[in-house]
Amino acid sequence: MEGCSKCCTEREYYPSVKFGKIGVLILPEEKQKIEFFAKKHAVKADILPRIGISEKDDKPDKVLAYQLMGKESNGNTCPFLDTESSERSPHGGYKCKIYQDRPLACRAYPLMESSPPTLDPKCKFCESCSTVDGNIQSELESLVKIKDNMETNARYVWRYATGIGETSDKSQIEIGWFLI
Repeated sequence: MEGCSKCCTEREYYPSVKFGKIGVLILPEEKQKIEFFAKKHAVKADILPRIGISEKDDKPDKVLAYQLMGKESNGNTCPFLDTESSERSPHGGYKCKIYQDRPLACRAYPLMESSPPTLDPKCKFCESCSTVDGNIQSELESLVKIKDNMETNARYVWRYATGIGETSDKSQIEIGWFLI
């Protein structure tokens, strides 16, 4: 698909505008590697918490997942997406500076966690796909690793509101931890 890099340029509000736009999910064991690559490529990478857990309802004790935010003030465009050069990915979009070392969430995409697993209907590359067929084994393996890392018996689960979004939505967007 010509111009395929929509998943790297457009961020969404999740689960609502209140929580701000989300970034790419980063597991705790990936955080240091992403910070290393940001330094190596002279990229400013803002990594915020995403999901936390605790046994008390006052604040999270542990972060289960972080999120790599986009480089634009509205949260869009992955900082590792090479929008400056004329090089393109095999699908015609911008190239990823860390493609071989990208996070598990990027490796799992466009596979969505559902039962049965489905492809993201917003994926430009998958517009012509109607089912999850073909060679999706590596995406499925990445999704399973993420899910395994997110399992918890903690009493409380928290979501981090990023405070990031469109200027027109700023009055609705919160920042900080919220019990879910």
